Amino acid sequence: MKKILSIVLLLSIVFNFTFVRPVLADAASGAKIFSANCAACHAGGKNLVNPQKTLAKADLEKYGMNSLEAITTQVTKGKGAMPAFQGKLNAEQIEDVASYVLETSEKGWSK
Repeated sequence: MKKILSIVLLLSIVFNFTFVRPVLADAASGAKIFSANCAACHAGGKNLVNPQKTLAKADLEKYGMNSLEAITTQVTKGKGAMPAFQGKLNAEQIEDVASYVLETSEKGWSK
């Protein structure tokens, strides 16, 4: 019985490290990338193109953009007036920006 449990545990660990990608996003790096690529339209968490859809926590929640996955998809593929950044930023940079946006929305954007 112990041998079976050991095998199941080992398989579980291997599966988790093989198929589940850990979140290693770097919000500090994301801040720099945001400043260089996003701040023109989203300075201070605002949205110059569509003022109702800011990067404030309440708006991110309202529009279903309150997860790393949702923000990463939006930045990667773009939507509406927002351009896609796939090809301009690599996947790690996009994840860093998403992490920064989510983290900063939790703290509250400064003016």
